[in-house]
Amino acid sequence: MQSCYNTSLTTASESKVMAEPRISSIDGKLAEEFAVPSHVEEVKEKMATFARHHDAAGRRVVLITSGGTKVPLESRTVRFLDNFSSGRRGASSAEYFIDSGYAVIFLHRHRSLYPYTRMFSTINMLDALKFRGGEGASSNSGEVVVNQQVLPNIAKALKRYQEVKEGKLLLPIEFSTLSEYLHLLKAAAQALSTIGSKAMFYLAAAILSPLVKDWAPHAFVISFKLETDATILLDRAQRALDTYRHQAVVANVLDSRRGYVVVVTRDTQAELMVTEEDVEE
Repeated sequence: MQSCYNTSLTTASESKVMAEPRISSIDGKLAEEFAVPSHVEEVKEKMATFARHHDAAGRRVVLITSGGTKVPLESRTVRFLDNFSSGRRGASSAEYFIDSGYAVIFLHRHRSLYPYTRMFSTINMLDALKFRGGEGASSNSGEVVVNQQVLPNIAKALKRYQEVKEGKLLLPIEFSTLSEYLHLLKAAAQALSTIGSKAMFYLAAAILSPLVKDWAPHAFVISFKLETDATILLDRAQRALDTYRHQAVVANVLDSRRGYVVVVTRDTQAELMVTEEDVEE
């Protein structure tokens, strides 16, 4: 089940001019309120190298964030405030972007759904595997056989995943806390700035990211707006456009969120619907 919190989608502007990110007062407080994780610079360099490699190959790169976050309630942490999201939207979107010719940086919550394995998340893997041993009852040599009735489409998913891995089209980066998410998102924006308009930001994590426009001022931004009350949905979507300077909002209601959305821009509203069969796929 997806979280009721906002998530955001951003795409890079086609502008040829590279602008320096704006420094906002909120951005200035980021390091003050959230300690910078020790691995941020290392991950930033990995993302920059990934981006340059695919840019040289003529391929666009999309950063996808996915899943929820947690915030500690005390300094010596025992309790957390956890914003849960399964990561279904981000994981499935990563597959679609790769199929559309993009390379994907997948910034995802630890243990949230993952591309190509997301459809098997409710299955006990050991129930789908059978060990055929060698000679002797105590022998550990042998082979493991997959029951494809328990894991439907596993051959197709495995084949595609291996192609993606061999092509180095997917760079997974994990986060757990809000602090990690914000600092890694900022590092990603800086890393992807080197490839200009070939970069896209698709912020599907269950966290609103108002700083995206400061870190990537020329980005085309689409937010996701999920509400429980249909009567206020369009008004909230329009307010998000004005407040966060986004170009479009994908708005939906909790009860029908997987089958019906309204794409709202400053001048238009477009309804989109999918069938139950489409949702299952």
